[in-house]
Amino acid sequence: MSLHEKINYLEFPSRDLAKTRAFFSTVFGWIFVDYGPDYTAFSNEVIKGGFFKSDLACTTANGSALIVFYSTTLEKTLAKIEQAGGTITKPIFAFPGGRRFHFADPNGNEYAVWSDT
Repeated sequence: MSLHEKINYLEFPSRDLAKTRAFFSTVFGWIFVDYGPDYTAFSNEVIKGGFFKSDLACTTANGSALIVFYSTTLEKTLAKIEQAGGTITKPIFAFPGGRRFHFADPNGNEYAVWSDT
């Protein structure tokens, strides 16, 4: 597949880059590289990206796009998120084609996790 005109990188705000690294490393196994005190990049994911120092947060309530992860074991992923300091903002619910829940990382950024099982 050609990379031409495809989404190639994502960036998110982070109030606390150390908490961000710890959370995503623990829950999803991401690997981070710091680029100065105000930016950290992640890899070990389908798409690469980074977090920049900011007091803002991405949520659907303020018009942000929703990043959705896939899990084969929805309840286990939910437990890992809570144990790592994330907050469940919408408990598991069914929708046509599967189930999902929403969570906030320690910075308040909103994400979702879904499963088709």
